[in-house]
Amino acid sequence: MNTEALENLNVDAQEILITPASLKSELPLSETAAATVSKSRQIIRDILDGKDQRLFVVVGPCSIHDTKAAMDYAQRLKGLAEKVEDTLHLVMRVYFEKPRTTVGWKGLINDPHLNDTFKIQEGLHIGRELLINICELGLPTSTEALDPISPQYMQDCIAWSAIGARTTESQTHREMASGLSSAVGFKNGTDGSLEVAINAMQSASKPHRFLGINNDGQVAVIHTRGNPYAHVVLRGGSAGPNYDSVHIKLAEAELAKHKLPANIMVDCSHANSNKQPELQPLVMENVTNQILEGNKSIVGLMVESHIHGGNQKIPDNLADLKYGVSVTDGCVGWEDTEAAILDMHNKLKDVLPNRR
Repeated sequence: MNTEALENLNVDAQEILITPASLKSELPLSETAAATVSKSRQIIRDILDGKDQRLFVVVGPCSIHDTKAAMDYAQRLKGLAEKVEDTLHLVMRVYFEKPRTTVGWKGLINDPHLNDTFKIQEGLHIGRELLINICELGLPTSTEALDPISPQYMQDCIAWSAIGARTTESQTHREMASGLSSAVGFKNGTDGSLEVAINAMQSASKPHRFLGINNDGQVAVIHTRGNPYAHVVLRGGSAGPNYDSVHIKLAEAELAKHKLPANIMVDCSHANSNKQPELQPLVMENVTNQILEGNKSIVGLMVESHIHGGNQKIPDNLADLKYGVSVTDGCVGWEDTEAAILDMHNKLKDVLPNRR
């Protein structure tokens, strides 16, 4: 029997991709960029360990589709980061991969030209170069670890990683997270429950062995040590927001029940803002007030922010794209972002040093 009739029946073609080692050789991490990543990773670890009293704030576009606008945003954020660094450690959200419930644009790496041409190798080059350029500003970066292969190409540039609500329950992503070099935040499930995130944190903290690729692009059995810096990210769910003081107390109790550190990050977007991005500053204000009232478990925030607020659909004519406006989830604009972060800094700068 012809075995070709049994394999790849639904595969049109296979492209050989550049290896991680080759991409890193073409686009090496400079000493300045490497120092930015290393310093930020240690700050975040120290915050999670209770050694650093600051909060870390992951802020930036829902997704990156325009590298010029991304660098414009990064330069603005770098200036703001310097103003608030005694209280808030700002990390730019640089998301290249977008999970989809059905279909849609999958992000800059998969489709860098936004036209379904899927020039993935070009996307890897564009994405890595952008991360390096941002890190060379002295601004650390974060991303969502979605594809289990892409961290080999990008993780050396990343200070903090997220596992999204749709993938927190995935064994593949829990195993991958156990080997990530950065701290990793697991979002609660789309229904708002904490159980999947707590299970994920416990799984990721343990060693795993799974199939992946090595730096030379060879299929390999990956042996991980486990990631001790996994933590929960509250992003709300189908039942509504979960950032208020009652939900925070319930989350603290669940973490304690499972003997996990009381480290809670609040995602100000998604269900926590009822998918109205302009409400994110109100979530930030509520979190600030909880800390002023004695909360000790909230260690970080996520904010979806861009140069201009709202979002837009990808037009047929890409020349019609509005500059600095998200093509995925809606974002809060820069002016409101800056005002909210400065307000948080002013209210907490004398409180956080004595918090723990």
